Amino acid sequence: MASKPFTPEEARRIVQCLQTPAVFLNMTTDWPALHWTVEHLSTCLTERLRFRIGKRTEDMAPLFETECSYIEATIKEFLSWTANEDESLVGPFSGYHCKELWAYADYKYITQLFQDKPAMFQDVVWSDFGFPGRDGRDSTLWIGTQGANTPCHLDSYGCNLVFQIQGRKRWHLFPPDDTHCLYPTRIPYEESSVFSQVSVVQPDLKTFPAFRRARVHTVTLQPGQVLFVPRHWWHYVESVDPVTVSVNSWIEMDMDDGARVGEALTKTIVCALKSAPSLDNNDHWLNPTEVFTPNLLKFFAAEYLSNIQRQTSNQLYIGCFSHKRHCGEHSRHRLFGSASYFRIGILKYVIYECAKLVYMKT
Repeated sequence: MASKPFTPEEARRIVQCLQTPAVFLNMTTDWPALHWTVEHLSTCLTERLRFRIGKRTEDMAPLFETECSYIEATIKEFLSWTANEDESLVGPFSGYHCKELWAYADYKYITQLFQDKPAMFQDVVWSDFGFPGRDGRDSTLWIGTQGANTPCHLDSYGCNLVFQIQGRKRWHLFPPDDTHCLYPTRIPYEESSVFSQVSVVQPDLKTFPAFRRARVHTVTLQPGQVLFVPRHWWHYVESVDPVTVSVNSWIEMDMDDGARVGEALTKTIVCALKSAPSLDNNDHWLNPTEVFTPNLLKFFAAEYLSNIQRQTSNQLYIGCFSHKRHCGEHSRHRLFGSASYFRIGILKYVIYECAKLVYMKT
């Protein structure tokens, strides 16, 4: 087999130093996950997954996840639906017309999907990019039909490696310097995701005139290729082919500590304002990936207050929920140094007061 264009050490240096998106070729030729087509996955995964359903239209407003329909179905039922098979075979997809709608099983944690098949974690070989030990356990799976898309957003933490397995996906990427042209919003709220109010493929330039100055980088990712998305690059992603499968991994970075403090502040404020969420979420405050219940809010506030009490003169512990798209687990991050301590001090005070408010209200 031909050697790969980069050694793991070289690939990691590129990922750590490059400030613009890049596509890696011929780095995954021996990855077992290349065989993770939707047909193959339908035999491995028999449990139902949550699919997001949206219309195949190009409106002048983004289709946020709060505005989509959701169903629970198996991949086999999904395959039958995409093949226009008899309604008796499509299960919950019955009543949804695949020519008018798209379906997307997005942000599926591989560590949960294959918990009874742990050998499959090794099929994703991020160690080839210089991250030893990183595999499917640190990755998420995406399965969609033509037109399935993720609204334009930036991720507050880390950089992103995306491995395309089946079909093609088109990426529209914008540099961090163009943030003001993308009209950022935190509603719908999702931890560590900042959305754009602009429909980047059909922009309303009367409402968002600055978008004319946004510098788009467009790439159509082919099977076997890996896309590197640098930290804080905006991206809108759409499936081009009838069926697409991809796997990604968010890579943590040392500079994320400051962003995690900001996200802790944002989440605490949202907790305080949204302490009594509507059952149907018709106010569109929260993305469906976010679940705020009184007990969860009280736990978050109590955990933060407890952490504040444990802090010492030169250490600050921020109790927050890590990006659920990254790891899905509660974690604690430690920030060192007097310089960061002073800058964080004001934020800490505001978070502390909000946490007390949440704790008392719930």
